[in-house]
Amino acid sequence: MGLATMQYSRILIACLTAACVSALAIAILYRFAGAWGLVDRPNERKHHVGHIPLIGGLAAFIGVLAGAVVDGQAPLFTSVLLGTGAVLAVVGALDDRFDLSVRARLLVQTAAVLAMVAVTGVQIHTLGHLFGHEFELGVFGIPLTVVAVIGLLNAFNMMDGIDGLAGMLALVSIAAIILYQGQPQWPGVIVLVLLAGALVPYLAANLGLVGKKIFLGDAGSMVVGYILAWTLIHLSQSGNNTELSTIDVLWCVALPVLDTLQVVVRRIREGKSPFKPDRGHIHHMMLRAGLGPRTTLVALVMLAILLALTGMLTHSLAPGSNLLAFGALTAIYVTATGRLWQKQQAAPAVPQPQPQPQPRATLEPAELPSNVVRLRSSVTLLSPYGKNSRGPKHGSAAK
Repeated sequence: MGLATMQYSRILIACLTAACVSALAIAILYRFAGAWGLVDRPNERKHHVGHIPLIGGLAAFIGVLAGAVVDGQAPLFTSVLLGTGAVLAVVGALDDRFDLSVRARLLVQTAAVLAMVAVTGVQIHTLGHLFGHEFELGVFGIPLTVVAVIGLLNAFNMMDGIDGLAGMLALVSIAAIILYQGQPQWPGVIVLVLLAGALVPYLAANLGLVGKKIFLGDAGSMVVGYILAWTLIHLSQSGNNTELSTIDVLWCVALPVLDTLQVVVRRIREGKSPFKPDRGHIHHMMLRAGLGPRTTLVALVMLAILLALTGMLTHSLAPGSNLLAFGALTAIYVTATGRLWQKQQAAPAVPQPQPQPQPRATLEPAELPSNVVRLRSSVTLLSPYGKNSRGPKHGSAAK
């Protein structure tokens, strides 16, 4: 009991450290975001107001590193995970600054995944015991691992479309992973606990609860998805874990996975690149349907919680039934959102009324009394002298 208390105390201190360092990093990075070019500007897809610093993810990752140092129990897997995660954080920051190409990002992401596999040996080698058989992947394990990790980190990147959504979905996934385990394996989930603590200051600022507004940025959304993906693979493929199966993993991150699948399927059907951004995600559709950003956030977080709880119910079914249930859910989600997208695209755009200039009240010459002498305006009289005027010089006390 004493050892357990010490372990919980150490984890709590490490989590608080992650939160405090993350908050401090936000305050420091905010001062340099503009000089470094880490700001998000409005455009045809981004409808926020003003230039918002893209520092939330960097600050959160710095908090995770600080918490890991305080915890002092990082095994090889955790150390390599944080090391490769740091590379992705830097690349994400460069993407926020210079808008890197899709090919460059995919190359770095693939290299990070292969480095994890080569150093730690962790990969997806089985889909579990399904329909009476063990589905070993053999040589297909590494390619599936690459696709799974890159897919999830980009799924969280795509879900970072309204305030608080990516961060709140990450917290839901972390809570689901711990609940699925029953008795948490703290060495395997310590990075997730640190990540949860480090995300709290970001969410407080992003949602306008404290301080000035900031965004997560690609550095943050990629790292969040990367850490979640590798933790899920490690827990489900460890060999001695029976609480979290390979299919349970999908339910822990169900909403980002489902929405990414529907976007990819729709873009391919339309003959577009799956990597070409648009406003076809579920949060965009809900906003176009008339829901406000906060209402959309609450609805999607509740949906993510409901999906995680549904996965817990299917876990008790016969092996393979939870996979069939997730497959059916995927088909329903892709079909429903596809029809909603088509309906919204077919609806005529409602033109916004433009304000009409009000005519100035003037007296026509015919309305002037006959005994009134008509004078030229002072502007007309002075115009020959002010033709080349540029106004008061900078620094002059013009009144």
